[in-house]
Order: sequence, then C-alpha cells, then structure tokens
Amino acid sequence: MTARPGVAVLTGSSSGIGAEAAVQLGRRGWTVCLLARRADELAAVALRVREAGGTAHVHPVDLTDDADVRSVVDTLLAEHSRVDVLVNNAARSIRRPIRESVDRLHDYERTMAVNYLGAVRLTLALLPRLLEQERVDGSRGHVVFSSTMSTQLPIPLFSAYLGSKAALESFARSLLAEHGHDGVTTTVVHVPMVRTPMSGATAIYAAMPMMSPERAGGWLVHAAVDRPTRVTSLGGAVSEAGMSVLPGVLTKVFTPGIRRMDRRLARRTRED
Repeated sequence: MTARPGVAVLTGSSSGIGAEAAVQLGRRGWTVCLLARRADELAAVALRVREAGGTAHVHPVDLTDDADVRSVVDTLLAEHSRVDVLVNNAARSIRRPIRESVDRLHDYERTMAVNYLGAVRLTLALLPRLLEQERVDGSRGHVVFSSTMSTQLPIPLFSAYLGSKAALESFARSLLAEHGHDGVTTTVVHVPMVRTPMSGATAIYAAMPMMSPERAGGWLVHAAVDRPTRVTSLGGAVSEAGMSVLPGVLTKVFTPGIRRMDRRLARRTRED
C-alpha cells in the first residue's frame, strides 16, 4: 500500500539522511515536522522542504529529555489532527573496542539514550493518537525505525551503537506484533554506511566507499510511503540469513576481513 501525502514526524532531520528524507517527502507534497536539537539547522532544512513544494514545521527537541519530548508532542498533536508517519531517525554512534570500554559504561548509556530510549519515548508518546485515528477514520499510522546493515553482520568495534540498534529493532517487531491489527505498522530500515557527519567522525572512513545521504534518504521515504516491513540490501539480507543458521562460522570468516579492511583504509588515509 502506498500512502497518500500526509503528516510525517521526522527525527534527526537537521542534517544527513534525515534532512534528505525530509526534502524528498516535501517534494511529494507531504507536511514534514522536523525534530532535532539544533533550531538553526532545522530552519535551513525547512526552507529546502518548502522550496521542494512541501510544508515544514520546525520543532527543536532533546529526545533524551522526558519533559522536552512531552512538550513537543503536545504541540504536534495540537497542530495536527493526525500523524501519518513517525520516522525515528535520530542516532549517535561510537566506534571503540570493547576492551577499551571497560571503564566507559557511559558510552553505552549515551547511545541507548538517543538511539533506543529516545525513539521509544517519542513512539510511546504518539502511539495513543496513532491508535485513536485508526478507530475514528480508519487512517493507519506507520512508524519507521532507522537501523543499520551492521546489525545483520558480525561487525566489531561498534558494540554500543549496534546494541542500541538491535534493541530498537526488537521494539519495532513487538510494536508490529501487538498493534499491527490495530492499524499501526512498522518498517525497519537497515541502512549501509552513509557519507554523513556521523560517519565522518571516524577518520579512516574518508577512504571508504559509502552510500550518499540522498539515496539513504530515499530508503526512509520508501519506508514511509510504501510501508514494507523491512528495507534492506541484498547483501544485508543474505548475511542476516547466514547468521541465523551459522553464526559462529560466519563470524570467524567475516571479522578478519573487516580488520583487514580497516588497516587498508588507514593506510589509504595516511597516503592521502
């Protein structure tokens, strides 16, 4: 089912994938509610959405703050009689070996606070409206969860980030199982590495081929508009299937290749 243009709430929309998805939704005629911490960057994205033909509303918010989220949800529900799509895209990533994290529990707490609890907090706050509107006029709400292809593979060095995304995927499955029959559906999007400020924080990734923010934003738009249960790559799907059958074997085979790739990228970065 392809959803008609409506109201989309999009977190992490001040830059990168979220900003590109917002512009593409605007181009399709959607009303986009832009959520992120930085008001000035949100205003710039809102201008791009309007220039593309859409309607944009700016809502600065800290997703780790209960009162802040409640306030922005109250505003959203006062301004819009319905919310057609919620796109949980906001995230932070940390690249660090587990052995170097033994005294850094806060790395895990920080990623969980944004990637998992922030998304769950906002979803729970909007869920009553999503359920109510289905009973009132039959409109089906949809929740998109932006995850990563790396949860489908045995990837080292990102345990805090991947743990938070794996938790988010489990929440998405539970939400669909409990409320799919009530008119609230979900999509999990397994995005590969994307050229964004978040990936740019790791210097060696400057030499790594990555997906463009525009294309990744298109994946989020596909999830919001066409509403499949999952959006992924062929490689991600095959790897996930392999990990469900032979996780030990694939981990032993795959992770040495990741380490070799990191060393190769580091050499290329030094040479450049």
